[in-house]
Amino acid sequence: MPLYINYPSWMDPYVVSFLPVRWYAVMYLVAFAVAYALYAWQLRTEDHNALDKDTSQMLFIWGVVGLLIGAHLFSVLFYSDASYYLSHPWMIFWPFRDGQFVGLPGMSYHGGVVGAVAAGWIYARAKRIDFLKYVDYIVAGIPLGYTFGRLGNFINGELYGRVTTKPWGMIFPSAPGFSTDLEWVRSVADAHGIEYAAGQIINLPRHPSQLYEAFFEGIVLFLILWFICRPLIRKYRLASGSMLSFYLFGYGFFRFFIEYCRQPDANIGYVIELGEQSGSIALFQSFLNISKGQVFCAIMMLAAIILFIAVNRRRTSNAVTGKRKNK
Repeated sequence: MPLYINYPSWMDPYVVSFLPVRWYAVMYLVAFAVAYALYAWQLRTEDHNALDKDTSQMLFIWGVVGLLIGAHLFSVLFYSDASYYLSHPWMIFWPFRDGQFVGLPGMSYHGGVVGAVAAGWIYARAKRIDFLKYVDYIVAGIPLGYTFGRLGNFINGELYGRVTTKPWGMIFPSAPGFSTDLEWVRSVADAHGIEYAAGQIINLPRHPSQLYEAFFEGIVLFLILWFICRPLIRKYRLASGSMLSFYLFGYGFFRFFIEYCRQPDANIGYVIELGEQSGSIALFQSFLNISKGQVFCAIMMLAAIILFIAVNRRRTSNAVTGKRKNK
């Protein structure tokens, strides 16, 4: 009996066969809708000096636009051929390749965070509103929306993980195969009960890392932020920006460890190689081999700690100063 799962054959990346609309795009629209609904609910129920509807919507829209721009810029500059795009900058946002419309392929989540925060801050500064206060409302619901984004990746059959011998490993049709001339390929195939012939190219089960991310970076992180961090912030009267720091740290933490199940980009590999280098990059080799995504996650967690200390130290300093003035 085979000890693996086949990618569902009935799953189609297109919503309908006669239109070029993918479930991936639909899922991202659902993600934005969910995040906005939770943001708007908090404004109605918790903010007694709430922004007017137009301003609150525009703050969210600026964040979405910044997210899309930042995510694509990070992708082309850090995960693609940066030298090509630097010499052909007009191609960065050109949606056609070889005469076909391809949209803007390539999105980096870390770049999306940078872009969204930058765009939101610019808009908030222009409107003279408390950016940290309202970004806290926005990020509290983002993980639940993010869940749908990763489900979109799964439906698309992309961003699959490394080869695994776990029984829940899944064979993705679009994943590249491996030659059974390699000893490690035969070993994994034997562990799963996959039959093969000598020299045959076979597809091996992989971690469904999109589902790992949907669960941990999406559902679990949302539950932590919504039902643990929000009450703690109210109870201890933590400063604005605290929820943003919890979100950045939580996402960075979960993503850092899930990256061990994701295969690094073949054209990049590891950026830190201190561990074992046997077999293939498609296999987990060592916790000491660090991908570019993990480096960004580490930076994200460090930024979260610095932000939390900075905003709460400023709040404490202001409180002390206020008491002295009252005396």
